[in-house]
Amino acid sequence: MNSIWELETFYRKRDIIIIGAGFSGLWTAISIKEKYPEKSILIIERNTIPLGASTRNAGFACFGSLTEVIADSQKMGWEKTLKLVKMRFDGLQKIQHYFKNSEIDFELNGGYEILNNEEPLSHIDTANEKLKTITGLDQTYTLKQDKIQQFGLGKSAFLIENPCEGSLHSGKLLKKLLEKCHELKIEFLFGTEVQHIEETDQVEVQLSTDLSVITDQLIYCTNAFTSKFLEKENIIPARGQVLLTEPIDGLKLKGTFHYDEGYYYFRNVGNQVLLGGGRNQDFETEETTVFETTEFLQDHLENFLKEVILPQNDFKIALRWSGIMAMGPEKTPIVKQLSERQFCVVRLSGMGVALAPKIGEIMADMI
Repeated sequence: MNSIWELETFYRKRDIIIIGAGFSGLWTAISIKEKYPEKSILIIERNTIPLGASTRNAGFACFGSLTEVIADSQKMGWEKTLKLVKMRFDGLQKIQHYFKNSEIDFELNGGYEILNNEEPLSHIDTANEKLKTITGLDQTYTLKQDKIQQFGLGKSAFLIENPCEGSLHSGKLLKKLLEKCHELKIEFLFGTEVQHIEETDQVEVQLSTDLSVITDQLIYCTNAFTSKFLEKENIIPARGQVLLTEPIDGLKLKGTFHYDEGYYYFRNVGNQVLLGGGRNQDFETEETTVFETTEFLQDHLENFLKEVILPQNDFKIALRWSGIMAMGPEKTPIVKQLSERQFCVVRLSGMGVALAPKIGEIMADMI
């Protein structure tokens, strides 16, 4: 049983409860609190730190490579694609507005895409024309053949540069967001798993057999882990495996890179190389919410390192990890009202860093 002191403080009724303390949960809480300062907000997170994809990603500050934007426009049409690209672009601007670059290791070193066939190059003028209103540049994407050698890349026929993209430190960004939440008096319960939700004229959030918290409105920001609560939403977990090399003397690589329509992504972290992806080699195994790495994909990524990224360097692996993204039939996130008192912000398709700041604003308007 709990004491009166606990029940009247930590477990008291709140105006809004958010489940999930990743990027979407934190930005949603901040957006709501800035719009409605009088509302009490509690964020419940089952892990001791934010996990999912937020602290397990590659730290890319990107809004869409050339082939990704082309593929999305063919699948969803230009209107939906541009809306999504604008949301990501604006989200990255918002991050830079809220935090100093030095606080989150934000570096605008450019985003690059390696191509091994020239077909996408025929779409470059169309894509640049369409993105002009978003980036303000005549040429968001340009061909930079001289940089293939400059970066020491192998197996790379063409290199496309996007000067508006960069990288950041995901852990430091989350820490700054948590500081912002504390500043706004947003409260947290970490290491606390939600067992069950009951909605009547209010929402009861059951934490264990004899403990629950009452709220007027509930928002799910659980991304790939949403199916436990919302079985009807079409959300496919997608594990992204990552590795990081030991420091490499004279590393030429600088910037963030995509390869094979974004299924591979790599960057420099100082003089180390971070590489992730390859799940298209084993889709079935990687449709999981289990945080582990597999020998098959890690070997495959090491081989990619040898052949494409570091053909002239010896390297050792320092770290291996995985994060869980949420995918679906299309890349548009699910931001909607589920019932009178329940809402969700989920399925960020591996673009949570860029999308979450703007999606939080949409949810603040919705509630």
